[in-house]
Amino acid sequence: MTLTEKLLARASGKARVQPGENAWVNVDVLMTHDVCGPGTIGVFKREFGKDAKVWDRSKVVIIPDHYIFTADSMSNRNVDILRDFVREQGLEYFYDVIDDPNGSWHFDPTKGQLKQQYGKHFAGVCHTTLPWKGHLRPGEVLVGTDSHTCMAGAFNQFATGIGNTDAGFVLGTGKILLKVPESMRFFCEGEMQPGVMAKDVILHVIGDIGFDGATYRAMQWEGPGVNAMNMDDRMTIANMAIEAGGKNAIFPYDEKTGAYVRERVAENGTKSDFEPVEPDADQQFVFDKKYDLSKLEPTVACHPDPGQRKLARELTGVKLDRAYIGSCTGGKTSDFLAFARVVNGRSVKIHTFGVPATTKVVAELKAAQIGGKSVWSILENAGVQMTENASCAACLGGPQDTFGRMNEKALKCISATNRNFPGRMGHKESQVFLASPYTVAASALTGHITDPREVLA
Repeated sequence: MTLTEKLLARASGKARVQPGENAWVNVDVLMTHDVCGPGTIGVFKREFGKDAKVWDRSKVVIIPDHYIFTADSMSNRNVDILRDFVREQGLEYFYDVIDDPNGSWHFDPTKGQLKQQYGKHFAGVCHTTLPWKGHLRPGEVLVGTDSHTCMAGAFNQFATGIGNTDAGFVLGTGKILLKVPESMRFFCEGEMQPGVMAKDVILHVIGDIGFDGATYRAMQWEGPGVNAMNMDDRMTIANMAIEAGGKNAIFPYDEKTGAYVRERVAENGTKSDFEPVEPDADQQFVFDKKYDLSKLEPTVACHPDPGQRKLARELTGVKLDRAYIGSCTGGKTSDFLAFARVVNGRSVKIHTFGVPATTKVVAELKAAQIGGKSVWSILENAGVQMTENASCAACLGGPQDTFGRMNEKALKCISATNRNFPGRMGHKESQVFLASPYTVAASALTGHITDPREVLA
């Protein structure tokens, strides 16, 4: 069996499963957030009763992160609905924006978008919060009410996004009915060359198979090129499986995975035992292809979908209005460090927005130094508008006052985020070009799409 098949077999109590088979799967963790959480709660109460209790208080993780730093009253109310449910159910893991468990959330627009407007429990974007706070363990099943839940597959998990109705059922039973997906293998050899990042790998692959090329399939990553990647690289790749239509992404377990997980479960006091799955020798794949990472170049996904692959050096004639670095796939500390290496001592020529994925990233960027200067100050001195309010921000548009949102038509933005369908970051007539932090930084310096190898020292 493939890694995905072994995980689903174990979670359904079966010796084997095969693609196309339906299986009742036991869920280890359910995650929801402020956009889908209220709907999920509504389904749960409608179907199980207004006084019903969730199946396991320790297995539900609620993370407000999408529409929070906005004056929009309905968005603020969503966070209050989550808080009321957490208090009612006695849930253990809620990363609230405010400290008062009986309070009400209101964003203060008079304080502006750049300075901190959250309490001590707030964490940031759900997909980066989950590993940081020790909620991801190899061999487990994670479902979440967000399509990019597949990012957790970097940790040798079965992780996928589900809708509110399924999530409401999971809240009450801890189970979900899943069709076992066919598996595709992406076998990576060689080493990424200077100027090339994990984002270029996944953009290259999506361009190769198409933005629907993995529809309802598991994308399994193997090979020496994968083994050499750190966990941030693997998360970047797993995150965008859904951009190819994938049901999930999955990586083999190794000691890098184990060390990362052990550190974070110890730090947060979450469940510490786990049992990874190993690949079988007789795996059967519906697609199996080798990729030489040493031959990849900085890559861009052009408007209007992630499958529109071109090389950065082929797009130098594309003038830009803004640049953006952030989100679950592009707002990690390592992403900002790469960005800072490019812009250090230089100035951006276009409006450039920086949104750390978590509050931990904010702290790390202020503590980390390059040449005796904090990374945060390097970014600000280069002209990047940095916000301390870690969140999804403009990655999926949101209300008009969302930080970095494109509110005008015909704007062109190069972004380290993960999705570029029309209207994704705001106005439906704007255009988003997806690229690595290196490429976004280089393009911010020149005002047009730029191969980062031209400016990297």
